[in-house]
Amino acid sequence: MNLFNIIAVLITLSAVFAWLNDRFLKLPTAIGLMLIALLMSLFLLLPIPGTEGLESDVRLMVDSIDFDATVLHGMLSFLLFAGALHVSLKELAEHKWVIAVLASVSVFISTILVGGVAWLLFSLLGLEIPLLYCLLFGALISPTDPIAVLGILKSAGAPRGLELKITGESLFNDGVAVVLFLVLFDIAVGGEQVTLGAALQLFLKEAVGGLLLGLVSGGIAYLMLRKIDNYQVEVLITLAVASGAYALAEHLHLSAPITVVVAGLLIGNQVRLHAMSDKTQNHLDDFWELTDEILNAVLFVMIGLEVLVLSINGPTLIAGLLAIPLVLVARVVSVGAPVAWMRRFRSFSTGAITILTWGALRGGISVALALSLPESEVRNVLLTVTYIVVVFSILVQGLTLGAVVKRVGKRADLEMERTELPRPPEQADSAH
Repeated sequence: MNLFNIIAVLITLSAVFAWLNDRFLKLPTAIGLMLIALLMSLFLLLPIPGTEGLESDVRLMVDSIDFDATVLHGMLSFLLFAGALHVSLKELAEHKWVIAVLASVSVFISTILVGGVAWLLFSLLGLEIPLLYCLLFGALISPTDPIAVLGILKSAGAPRGLELKITGESLFNDGVAVVLFLVLFDIAVGGEQVTLGAALQLFLKEAVGGLLLGLVSGGIAYLMLRKIDNYQVEVLITLAVASGAYALAEHLHLSAPITVVVAGLLIGNQVRLHAMSDKTQNHLDDFWELTDEILNAVLFVMIGLEVLVLSINGPTLIAGLLAIPLVLVARVVSVGAPVAWMRRFRSFSTGAITILTWGALRGGISVALALSLPESEVRNVLLTVTYIVVVFSILVQGLTLGAVVKRVGKRADLEMERTELPRPPEQADSAH
């Protein structure tokens, strides 16, 4: 199947599934699309007479999609840029140290915890997965995906500070996790003898280099945009920044995700205020909001269809189910420890760790990284386990997050009422 036909089928399925979700299910768009695509895929796997040809055609189409290249070297640039474009840099700066810690230290802690315990679990199940590959699994499953969760957080009335922390962490930990994954990948697959110092140097080069390239890209866009007032050209320039800066960062072996996030934040705040008319700002917001919605729709349909090419058996299914609580516990520890330390000099809302843990959805980037591993039985196991964790994350955590936020909010209100209740008269007398 050629590229145009694949795109046509994916967009058509996304449109039909979006209509079905909006008409009947009423779920958040990303979650509804993935659920419908997953159910359709499972239906095709059933031994129903007359569906063999359809199932093989769909499987062939899914198999012909280079998922990791499509996501990591295409869609991710636009999704991250669109997400960063609508984040307030001023509000983000108020939580910069928390976001920096969650997007870096927490990713490292989670990678080590998940990788180490997964290695033990796999061994107990008779799955021979080398420790380095288990650490790769820890790195690819650690980044969080804000796409499906932000709308739920807003509708559930989550504290604004927590919403910003989750958003900021999600925007930056993609870049950190990808760099960490690539370092581990070079050691595991390339067979390179990389020292800790060299690995740290490579990590800093990619992360800091990506940040600087993002600033330069956003600065060049600012100089160009301030000289014109033509919204068609200005929107085209932002499109060039999202794609061109990402491609250049990959060519220079810098962190492309960090590059476009920094460029998006710069254009969405400073450039918007000082180099764009109101008319241009409105068109820019409409364009990138629509682009974000379309790409997300296609991405979550792709995730739902990906089950058709998995090799699921008893041990891998059990490993995937056991990985769900492992990833959640690792998230509690990797977030809870830094937050407990930071509570000494800054305040966090009640239930912050609960929401940060349950709101940490995994998404397409985790599946894409798993698919980027070289073909082997180890890859098949890690891909299946990753897919099970991602599906649970999006469907179960995504659909229940609103209830969790509301429950935490009620608990916070009760605690506040207790602290404000007047003491009984006998207690007040005895206090004198």
